Amino acid sequence: MGSSASKAALRATTDEPSEPGPKHLADLIQYINGTNRSVEHLADILSEKTRSSSWVVVFKALITVHHLMVHGNERFIQHLASRNSLFTLYNFLDKSVIEGYTMSTFIRRYSRYLNEKSLAYRLIACDITKTKRGTDGVMRTMNTKELLNTLPVIQTQFDALLYFNADPDEITNGIIHAAFMLLFKDSLRLFAAYNEGILNLLGKYFDMRKNQCKESLDIYIRFLERTTKWTQFLKVAEQVGIDQNDIPYLNQVPCNLLEALTQHLASLEEKNDILPPYSVQHALIPSIPNRRVVKASASRAWLEGNITLLYDYDVSDN
Repeated sequence: MGSSASKAALRATTDEPSEPGPKHLADLIQYINGTNRSVEHLADILSEKTRSSSWVVVFKALITVHHLMVHGNERFIQHLASRNSLFTLYNFLDKSVIEGYTMSTFIRRYSRYLNEKSLAYRLIACDITKTKRGTDGVMRTMNTKELLNTLPVIQTQFDALLYFNADPDEITNGIIHAAFMLLFKDSLRLFAAYNEGILNLLGKYFDMRKNQCKESLDIYIRFLERTTKWTQFLKVAEQVGIDQNDIPYLNQVPCNLLEALTQHLASLEEKNDILPPYSVQHALIPSIPNRRVVKASASRAWLEGNITLLYDYDVSDN
């Protein structure tokens, strides 16, 4: 690997209690975006940094990896996904400073998300946050079998992202703030794909076989539950200074949609005792205003009985 890239990786992960420098990150992006550039040694350096005993060094190494996953050449995340193991930080604890206890908790959670992001790439052969969106996008054009295989992978990755679960008063320094910002941007793009997959799934629901309907209904209910949790994540985002114009609005799901889905499955199973809990029926879904980062196009689809579907939206790459 080029000496300049090696130096940039080391300088991005020093023990100075500040986020990785933009210049060093830009140098690394430029390096891995170059043709025929090896990413293996760069990944090795950053992986080695995560074995430090300092929470500052480890956290900055994870942020650097995440930044390269998001902004770098696809070969980087492809290489990470090919590794048998990535980050084994579930026992990490820096006892050397008081702040280390709190930050170690978020390091363990953050590394879990990066592991799941890499695993998701391995399972579906793409970074779902970067796939084409819209009516002719990846999630809107999948067949039923592909959707039933892909949506649970997205759900697992989304779970790991929400598991970061930081309160505003815990985002106390530039390092954890930088990690949260990367997670926030991932959440918008991940949810965009997630939502589009659900729209596609619901559009196919009444033509599915009984077992597929049952699996799809379970996926949809889990989607509602995760969306409710996402509202808490977005509240934190607003409280830590993210522009309110960049944060989605949330509206309630029409109850008749979930009722129609459960009644259809009940008719296939010839029983009517499987309605979900009332709290699930009143979960929240996002409707996204037309703002600088998030673009909205209200989409209305009709299933049986003219049921109103979710709002469809796209997140810009800015």
